[in-house]
Amino acid sequence: MIEQRLAQKLLQHSLTICLAESCTGGLIAKRLTDQAGSSAYVVGGVVAYANSVKQHVLGVSRDTLETFGAVSAETALEMAEGARRLLGADIALSITGIAGPGGGSPTKPVGLTYMGLATPTPPTQTFRYVWAGDRETVRMHSATQALQLVLDWLETLEQPL
Repeated sequence: MIEQRLAQKLLQHSLTICLAESCTGGLIAKRLTDQAGSSAYVVGGVVAYANSVKQHVLGVSRDTLETFGAVSAETALEMAEGARRLLGADIALSITGIAGPGGGSPTKPVGLTYMGLATPTPPTQTFRYVWAGDRETVRMHSATQALQLVLDWLETLEQPL
């Protein structure tokens, strides 16, 4: 199970993680904290569903939200960096997207998600995905892929130079 592998890697490297979730509504935090002993590596998270929370709690700039929208690479980046700053974890993972069934447009379809990964080694990375399926499917795929991104990054720490 990905949550167990991620827990093992975080503990192995003595790293902590925090979250800034929008479209997944805390699902990633739930999956991480379902693991016994997760308080050793999960610092906390923010469910930033409203733009006001993205802006006032996580520090996403108003200009970013107005120019690029809540569902954008720019917003995911600022969410991740804001969560890392706010919660003081080594790693911050953010996600923003359109889970559906409504809310999509030709340029931002239902299923579109952006993820941000802020780590001790800059720069913050962003990732874009478009998932097919209903709301629950989009949220589940998004959460699993977000966990995989962190796991992939942790595995790069073990590769020889």
